[in-house]
Amino acid sequence: MTSGTTRPGRRPEVVVRRAVARDARRLTRIVRGSRAYEGKYAAMVADHRVRPGYIEAHRVFVAVDRADGRVLGFYALLVDAAELDLMFVADDAQGLGIGRLLVRHLCGEARAAGLDRVRVVSHPPAEGFYRSTGARRTGTAPANPPAVPWERPELEFAVPSDA
Repeated sequence: MTSGTTRPGRRPEVVVRRAVARDARRLTRIVRGSRAYEGKYAAMVADHRVRPGYIEAHRVFVAVDRADGRVLGFYALLVDAAELDLMFVADDAQGLGIGRLLVRHLCGEARAAGLDRVRVVSHPPAEGFYRSTGARRTGTAPANPPAVPWERPELEFAVPSDA
C-alpha cells in the first residue's frame, strides 16, 4: 500500500530494507507524485520509471512503515560512481525524519562499500535539505536539455570511517 496518509498522532516506526523488484511500481509512484516536481520541474519526472532491473543492479533501499508495510521513501546509491542517484520521500511522510534516516543509512552503506564520499547532484529545491544533513556544496552541474534545462547544485557527503 502506498497511497493514503500517515495517521494523525501516529509517528510511524520505520525500518530501512533493501528494495526488491516488486517495489518498482511503488517507487515510481513516489517519484511521479512528488510535489517538489510540479510546475517547471514536472517534465523531469513525468516519464520516469524505477524499473525492477534498476533495483537489482544498484543499492536501492526503502524506508517502510513497520505497521502497514507502506513505503515512505527510498534512495539509490551508485557505488561505482560514488553517487546518490535518487532520493525521494513520499509527500505525506515528509517532516517525519524519513529523509534524515535515509541519509544516515546512505552514509553507512557508502562506508561499508569503502567509499569516503558520495556525490549528489541535487534537485534545486532540495539543496537546503542536503546541506542540513551534512552535505557541502562543491559546485554546479550544468543544464542538460531537454530533460534538465536548468543548472543543479552539486554537493558531497563526506563519509566518516568507523575508526
